[in-house]
Amino acid sequence: MEFNKQSSSVRSTASEAIIDQGLRAYMLKVYNYMASGVLLTGFIALAFFKMAVVSDGSQIIGLTNFGNTIYASGLKWVIMLAPLAVVFYMSFGIAKMSAAKAQTTFWVFAALMGASLSSIFLIYTGASITRVFFITAGTFGAMSIYGYTTKKDLTKLGSFLMMGLFGIIIASIVNIFMKSSMMYFVISIIGVLVFVGLTAYDTQKIKNMYLVSDSGELMGKKAVMGALTLYLDFINLFIMLLRLFGQRR
Repeated sequence: MEFNKQSSSVRSTASEAIIDQGLRAYMLKVYNYMASGVLLTGFIALAFFKMAVVSDGSQIIGLTNFGNTIYASGLKWVIMLAPLAVVFYMSFGIAKMSAAKAQTTFWVFAALMGASLSSIFLIYTGASITRVFFITAGTFGAMSIYGYTTKKDLTKLGSFLMMGLFGIIIASIVNIFMKSSMMYFVISIIGVLVFVGLTAYDTQKIKNMYLVSDSGELMGKKAVMGALTLYLDFINLFIMLLRLFGQRR
């Protein structure tokens, strides 16, 4: 009888070890995709900005033909909205995609986001963008670790944060017409709080999506969608912090 208990305990321990190892590999893949996407976005954004402006040192003198095309023509709306279209495409079409196609689509999305975000270099100084990026990275890392390690169920918090997110979207649309600097400031403050919370919530949700029985193909698609979710949390947190702490040119 004692032998059976010991044998069962050994099997249970071995099973937990396999799950922990698989979970770590899964989350590492999520973070690798997400971090690579952020780096690709940054590279594309900087490359587009460099090709778009005529500068004298840190001073922007004017726009090149390329800059006028992407910043001062109707094409700017295509560049701005293209990443959103890809997010919808991935969200609704992931079930029919292969893991390889999902991964490729994610890289395309990250590149399009880089093109879309390149205009921030026209508004804010490079030094302040760099500073806010590292602030964002530290905040994101701390909250993601909390979401991964906490035993507390963050589901209720997630529901509350999603309501806050919809509120931010509606308020931002309204402020396009009101052009209120006070509302802009309040939206940015609330936005930081919402995306800080969503980072922890989404990390826990992505962790809980892991199943040891998943096939490699399904696991790959889950990792890509998890990376997309965390990428969006990071980018939106970065934008909100940049609005608050970025130094304008």
